[in-house]
Amino acid sequence: MEFAARGQYHFTSSEFRSALDVSAAAANQALWRLAKRREIASPGRGFYVVVPPEYRALGCLPPEQFIPALMEQRNMPYYVGLLSAAQYHGAAHHRPQVFQVMVERSRRPIRCGAVQVDFITRARLAKVPLATFESPRGTVVASTVEATAVDLVGFMGRAGGVDRVAGMLSELWEQMDPALLVDAVGAASVRWAQRLGFLLEFVGAGERCGPLKEYVRQRVRNYTRLLPSAPVEGATRSRDWRLLVNARIEAET
Repeated sequence: MEFAARGQYHFTSSEFRSALDVSAAAANQALWRLAKRREIASPGRGFYVVVPPEYRALGCLPPEQFIPALMEQRNMPYYVGLLSAAQYHGAAHHRPQVFQVMVERSRRPIRCGAVQVDFITRARLAKVPLATFESPRGTVVASTVEATAVDLVGFMGRAGGVDRVAGMLSELWEQMDPALLVDAVGAASVRWAQRLGFLLEFVGAGERCGPLKEYVRQRVRNYTRLLPSAPVEGATRSRDWRLLVNARIEAET
């Protein structure tokens, strides 16, 4: 394809029509033929990706190779988060089945060939600290390692539960800067900070928690639950984090 020949692996239907200089009907017919041959795929309405031979079995480009272009085309702020961001920071033992993207407003998931992208609504998205990573087709924006840890605790259900989150924190904590950890929790509920601090201490990362513990001490008087929806009967109390530990944790490795 002409687009791929010049290194462009994403295009819109209007760009395709302009490149061919044909009618809308003729352009749609050409797109249909290319899709049938699995040379292109459409992860979004009016948005197409060129599928090189090495990704034909996948039926689409890998998500990190088209999500930045798609979100730019949609003018939609985003960042790669949770399990997908954890991979960028080295949590290799917890490979996600779906690509997780944080957005400001609810958006339907993407299914493109064997690729699945889930969108998770994140309050205060613009305040989340971000990092950039290079992919074969451009630059990907993801949460920093500290912000990833905050989100993993805040969205434990999306991250596979408390045991899996504890396992990922055990892989990530050595990269965390204590001051940047406090910056990251500033974009979240203080309850997330309480849960994160406790879990970091649980996995042996207490040395990173000094400033975070002071942050919680200054803001929190009431106890909250480690697992928001679980009962508190039999829960132990963490005085440092003002937390009701209502779960038995076994960090996944």
